[in-house]
Amino acid sequence: MFKETIINLLEKQLVEKTGFKKQEIAEKIEVPSDYELGDYAFPCFILSKKLKKTPDEIAKELAVKLNSKIKAGGEIKKTEAKGPYLNFFINKKKLAEHIININENFGSQKQNEKILLEHTSINPNASPHLGRTRNSIIGDSIYRILTFLGNKVERHYYVNDIGKQIAILALVFKESDRFEDLLDKYIQISKKVEETPELEKKVFELLNKFEHKDKKTVLLFKKIVDVAVNGQKQILKSIGIEFEHFDYESSYIEHGKQVLKDLEKTGELKKDRENRLVVDLSSTSLINKLKTPVLVLTRSDGTGLYSLRDLAYTIEKCKKARNILVLGEDQKTYFEQLKETLKLLKKPYPEVVHYSFVLLKGVGKMSTRRGELVLLEEFLAHALKKAQEEIKKRETKGDAKKVAIAAVKYSMLRNENDRNIIFDLQQSLNFEGNTGPYLLYSYARASSIIRKSKKQKVKEKNNLPELTKEELALIKKISEFPEKVESAGKLLSPSIIANYSYELAKSFNEFYHSCKVIGSEQENFRLKLVESFRKTLKNSLYLLGIEVMEEM
Repeated sequence: MFKETIINLLEKQLVEKTGFKKQEIAEKIEVPSDYELGDYAFPCFILSKKLKKTPDEIAKELAVKLNSKIKAGGEIKKTEAKGPYLNFFINKKKLAEHIININENFGSQKQNEKILLEHTSINPNASPHLGRTRNSIIGDSIYRILTFLGNKVERHYYVNDIGKQIAILALVFKESDRFEDLLDKYIQISKKVEETPELEKKVFELLNKFEHKDKKTVLLFKKIVDVAVNGQKQILKSIGIEFEHFDYESSYIEHGKQVLKDLEKTGELKKDRENRLVVDLSSTSLINKLKTPVLVLTRSDGTGLYSLRDLAYTIEKCKKARNILVLGEDQKTYFEQLKETLKLLKKPYPEVVHYSFVLLKGVGKMSTRRGELVLLEEFLAHALKKAQEEIKKRETKGDAKKVAIAAVKYSMLRNENDRNIIFDLQQSLNFEGNTGPYLLYSYARASSIIRKSKKQKVKEKNNLPELTKEELALIKKISEFPEKVESAGKLLSPSIIANYSYELAKSFNEFYHSCKVIGSEQENFRLKLVESFRKTLKNSLYLLGIEVMEEM
């Protein structure tokens, strides 16, 4: 609303003279760190070359011109030149009126784009571990953000049901095996396979049989995968993460054969010394990045590898909609190989969101094969116990499970996707500071004010009061929400929402400690401001996959 008015004012003055487009102007507008400098600022450096004047001169001239265009009582109060910056001061009462009347859908937009989002895709040989759960938590938050912006988003889970891991499990799997049994069995048998050539040979024989549709092998693989996927679905559902589609790798065996034919036409499909089919990527940008710039697609016996079926799957996905993929940083090289191969085929490729590892003291990077991991299910049980202890210690109320989940999700999301996390459970459960429980407690505190107000008669006052600095800071922070959501959607970065949530809650708590609400002369206005904060924080936490509580 206010930023749009500024953009329109600048557009009329700049587009004809400089050729700058509306979007370019919008991207350059800043929010000064010091409120006294203004509410928004436009840097005039970028105009200097085209207008052949100093940035300071341009700022002064624009301030005079724009001030003559500003309507009394409108959204913008005045503009002011400060060195090379053109600063805008907004009408604070107009802003307050806008904020205290927001509804539950504040910040939602109608972008109406069809998007296919693939995330998680844990190998179906074990329960998800904490490290890989960051994929699920980031993916779920991106889904919520893009959906909130009005897009039609489908969540896809790619199931590796024909991988070596399944064949290894098939050596020891029994009909009576439960989901909880798979990990221990997999760790034990994978070590034996590494040490025993005969067992490894059986693994590849099983994969060959599966690809050639041996009924007994296909049925065995299906039983293992069903046990694993159903178990994974239940665990992820327990923390609010679900999917519309489960896509099975085995469905792309035949499609993979067509990909080989298409690659053959490019002249870059070759056989290596081991008689494997590989894509020669030496003509691409990977020539200087890889020792051997090839992507291996088949084994020496001709059976396809994951990479071949992934190519077929990706080609099909990208036909349907805009495609977004969440992958660990350990998959960066593989994705580059996949992307360059798709370019050779003149096919589109997904937008990728890479995330870094979750590290725990004494554990480091987690590995399923070596058994050096912390299972999500076990970790959540531990977090729940710690949350219960914290709630009891503080003599407060609250659903300990929601507190534990908020602690885990917020800790995963507040850091940028490409930054490692050293997870500290005790710190993440703190009710003070930059944590999930602190955000929940802030929401519950605001809810308590609203509940108490309903027991008393609210004093009506039609005119907005003069705003205190704490009220103004909270109003301005609330007003940033739509722009933060748009930015998070554009950059596919939930950390923008997470950090905004903390800033919002911090601003509210400063207001709470400085401004009496119930019983004050500004009671009606402040109650509306508290309610606006509640709606905004609830929306913000929803985008992180965190469920609020009315009491704590």
